Amino acid sequence: MTSIQSLRVQIFADGADLPGMIDMASKPYIAGLTTNPTLMRKAGITDYRAFAQDVLAAIPNKPISFEVFSDDFSEMEDQAYEISSWADNVFVKIPVTNTSGQTATTLIHRLASAGVKQNVTALMTLEQVREVAGALSHGPQSYISVFAGRIADTGVDPIAIMSEAVRIMKPYPRQQLIWASPRELLNIFHADSVGCHVITATNDLLKKLDLVGKDLDAYSLETVKMFYDDACKAGFKLPGRKRVAA
Repeated sequence: MTSIQSLRVQIFADGADLPGMIDMASKPYIAGLTTNPTLMRKAGITDYRAFAQDVLAAIPNKPISFEVFSDDFSEMEDQAYEISSWADNVFVKIPVTNTSGQTATTLIHRLASAGVKQNVTALMTLEQVREVAGALSHGPQSYISVFAGRIADTGVDPIAIMSEAVRIMKPYPRQQLIWASPRELLNIFHADSVGCHVITATNDLLKKLDLVGKDLDAYSLETVKMFYDDACKAGFKLPGRKRVAA
């Protein structure tokens, strides 16, 4: 297996817990950070701007993506300009469609032409990748987030899709493909193997990086000991089998 040190794919930490974000940003293997309204709601964030300003004050030197939250394209555009003004390391997350399924490509193209750095999010099909890559083609550095983990949740292997997305985006050197919503640590190596530029991962998943390269016999023994210790701590008892004397 490839070591973490030799990976080409960049790892972005995905979360909305400020101390956790700061901790992850301090690690040399974390190249950037992302968040979204769902993660922020779970973290109890109520003041979007104040939270973002706290994050940016603490992490000024790595790319950070903040998402618009309107469902109206005109309001999305206003929010995009506001968010992009917060710091030079900000990328604005724009959903690939609104909740009615209307494509956001016209807005994406307009923002790209105006120099807004974007992270277009929630893509799941190659047709979406083609459309978004074209819309971003004349803009600054940008990301395209394909939710490979959610694709896998439907029973479809995302590896072929992500590999083809890399090929589609190859003519656009200012665009980087993000493997979003990974479900297991192995996805980091999957993303690396297909040439994906970035993978996002939550802190819980990133904690498993210490397991990379671990001896499987030792890991098996640790697992056996864990089950035994937990059974002892739980005080489980079963009546012993009656033995007949020989």
